[in-house]
Amino acid sequence: MAAHLLNRAGFGGPPPEIQKLSDLTHDQAVAHLLDYENTPDPTPAPDWAKPDPTRIERFRAAKGASPEEKKKLQREERQLQQRQMLELRGWWLNRMAYGPRPLQERLVLFWHGHFATSVDKVRNPYFMWRQNELFRRLATGNWHLLLLEAGKDPAMLVWLDQAQSRKPHANENYARENMELFSLGQGHYTEKDVTEAARCYTGWSLDRVNEKYVYRPYFHDNGIKTVLGRTGNLDGDDVIAQIIAQPQSAIFITAKLWNFFAGQPPSAELNSALADVFRANGNNFKPFLRVMFRSEEFYAANIVRNQVKSPVQWLVGSVRMLQTELPPPLLSWGMLRQLGQDLFAPPNVKGWDGGVSWITTNTLLTRYNDAQSLVTGTLPPLNAGDFARKAGGGGNKKAMKAMRWVRMGGVNLEKIFTPEERADKDLLVSSIERRLLQTSLQGDQELALSEFLDSKARLDDDDIMTTIRLVMSTPAYQVT
Repeated sequence: MAAHLLNRAGFGGPPPEIQKLSDLTHDQAVAHLLDYENTPDPTPAPDWAKPDPTRIERFRAAKGASPEEKKKLQREERQLQQRQMLELRGWWLNRMAYGPRPLQERLVLFWHGHFATSVDKVRNPYFMWRQNELFRRLATGNWHLLLLEAGKDPAMLVWLDQAQSRKPHANENYARENMELFSLGQGHYTEKDVTEAARCYTGWSLDRVNEKYVYRPYFHDNGIKTVLGRTGNLDGDDVIAQIIAQPQSAIFITAKLWNFFAGQPPSAELNSALADVFRANGNNFKPFLRVMFRSEEFYAANIVRNQVKSPVQWLVGSVRMLQTELPPPLLSWGMLRQLGQDLFAPPNVKGWDGGVSWITTNTLLTRYNDAQSLVTGTLPPLNAGDFARKAGGGGNKKAMKAMRWVRMGGVNLEKIFTPEERADKDLLVSSIERRLLQTSLQGDQELALSEFLDSKARLDDDDIMTTIRLVMSTPAYQVT
């Protein structure tokens, strides 16, 4: 039960961490993860994570420059953005892998996929960091407040074009996606609700100089509108309040959270009960999560070890369970891109589909290759062109330079296994299964591992690393 809770409400962990959680009562274990505000997190923000007053000046300078100078300035701006985004991805992955608040970071990952926003369009690392911090600050807070602040977030204002919306031609992108993907779901609003809500949101705008939300009343449509049954001179705040007032809003968001943590949608009966808990507690997430993590349904046989690991779960969880180093940001980014989950760049406004969609022939092979890299500390099988692209262009020369400074740690066998475990095949397999699977291999998976070990008269370090890699390459390791 402790391993399952840590795997789902965090990113897993090594046996000592699981044992520490197991020594607590169930309520204490849930509180240990959920009441994370009691645990200090001194992680500093990236030094560039603040408004940049020179950004607009640089864009203006590029506009008035000669074609050659404009190209140079644009290239420098792209390279700056690439460096900052690489740092931001590494910063967040480190928080997930080593931070003191695993559930908070797991929730930030959920909200990032829920309010899916991509730097490919936003093109501002500060906005992406700011949105990430918004999700962290309100991760277990109030649904009304989160939905309101997410809509006024600068990254979202750019991503769904709300910053350009004004009377008399209101942009409907945010109004539509907010109801369909963020708060209600298809079939619980009308096209008229969308067009009327878009009029309400006019005035929500962006101060591009100071890089923050601003309300511009002269952009706002002051006419009478009707949204979800409410009529009046409504504004965006009124629409959010009306959305939250719909019982469907609680049903929608609790189902998504249950699916994210449990690995499958709740039954209609369970969803209704979860939504009732959520609404009875003022649409606050913490009481709901406490009930969810304490419920018998969350530990049912069809839930435990039946969730396909997302690429982030796979990478961060592997690092935590092996007690090894997270690959440098360049490599971590490359791994996650190839596995199908590029942080801060979801494929579309719906985010990642998740579940079995994470597993294809190509991504499964990539997981096996990346397991080899994590265990041995060798570079993953990327060619020079891949490194060039991930390093931000510049051709093979730049790619080879990137490869020279990239280093990986690999597994410290003496750290995670006793001398007895390293010398005895049965003890070794039992220890690896307990660390990586929290269960035993079965059937063909067990047979293949036994055949490999039986071919070895005596285990050396390479054999042990191969054994770890073989377990990480089983179907059993791809689920949690």
